[in-house]
Amino acid sequence: MTGPREVLYDIPSILIALGLLALMLVAMSLSWFLGRRSKLNKSEEGRSQTTAVQGSMLGLLALLLGFTFSLGLSRHDTRSTAVVDEANAIGTAWLRTDFLPADIRASAKDDLRRYTRLRLEAAEVSADQAQRRKRLVANAEAAFADLWEQASTHAATAGGPAAVSYAASLNDMIDALGARDAAIERHVPEVVLFMLFGTFVLSGAMLGFSSGLAGAAPATPVYLMMALIVLLVFMIIDLDRPRRGLIEVDQRPLAAVLAGMQQK
Repeated sequence: MTGPREVLYDIPSILIALGLLALMLVAMSLSWFLGRRSKLNKSEEGRSQTTAVQGSMLGLLALLLGFTFSLGLSRHDTRSTAVVDEANAIGTAWLRTDFLPADIRASAKDDLRRYTRLRLEAAEVSADQAQRRKRLVANAEAAFADLWEQASTHAATAGGPAAVSYAASLNDMIDALGARDAAIERHVPEVVLFMLFGTFVLSGAMLGFSSGLAGAAPATPVYLMMALIVLLVFMIIDLDRPRRGLIEVDQRPLAAVLAGMQQK
């Protein structure tokens, strides 16, 4: 699938989260020293303004976190739904192979089993094994081509509602394949992630500067809040990375269909 190159996708989620935490700590430390130096020159009005900006920055960060988490979760749900839709389409095609004449029924069932097995294997391949997944997808498309050629030949020679129904189920199956592959490649736009990261670092800087103005080191709850935000960022990135992170799309619907095929 073509499109703009994603800079962050090839970097492990844990490294992004730890790097973000380190950037925030550095920004907070530098801003704390700057706040300490500015303490003597700051009026009470200036301190109030700094506190107001800090609150606004944290509110913006909360808004971006919620928005980005919602985007990542919705894409994860879309991928999960796509697995169910493809499993249902394959299951329907499998049932309709019983409508085929005996001389081609066994061959159609074998090709459909092979197609389903290849689709399941491709879904379980890690994202860093792009060539292997590409090969499995190509093999699955070749198996589908055999199924379609067989169905179209049967529809042209024998015809009838049964042949048309079987061909329609194959058409739904290839549509489900396209929809599922498109859902895998659809991620949260990186510009949104960069905006989130920038707001995160700036919020850390504001916390450090405010603490420096107050003449005290950042309190323990500040570090706990930072750790929680980093954990949320990690979850957002992990949700957005099918076949790569800790949170994976459930492939059991497709596995169940394949298991049912192998029993017959």
